[in-house]
Amino acid sequence: MKASVYIETTIPSYYTSLPSRDLVIAGHQATTRDWWERRLPHFRPFVSQVVLDEAASGDIVFARRRLEVLALFPILKLRDDVIELANAFINGGPFPKKAARDALHVAAAATHGLDFLVTWNCTHIANAEMNPKIVSICHDHGLECPVICTPEELMGR
Repeated sequence: MKASVYIETTIPSYYTSLPSRDLVIAGHQATTRDWWERRLPHFRPFVSQVVLDEAASGDIVFARRRLEVLALFPILKLRDDVIELANAFINGGPFPKKAARDALHVAAAATHGLDFLVTWNCTHIANAEMNPKIVSICHDHGLECPVICTPEELMGR
């Protein structure tokens, strides 16, 4: 069976956007496009309503593009246990209140038992300093934390 992956909003954003003039972002965009085309078919992808809401914001043309590429992915429900875990990440956890949506991404992936969460958000999600606390809070709730990584780390062999 294919491993499951939660597609956080930065992934379709980089996949569908015009190439950036910023060299780091342009590199992330190229890696994302490569990952999307070559590696994504090897996974069972999922999103949440939070991803769809974020993808729908901003420029209408690019929002439409983001929503189109996400349209076939199953949507994880934001059940009470997802909200509870997200609140635990914020209240005394590693996420500041202003990053509540980021906490919801991780909580949705964890409570639904996904294997991976792929993101370019290295401030609040794919952050090595925050990861031990995220894993600890997941374990406190009887859950395994998905592997949180960038597309670059999920390119396979």
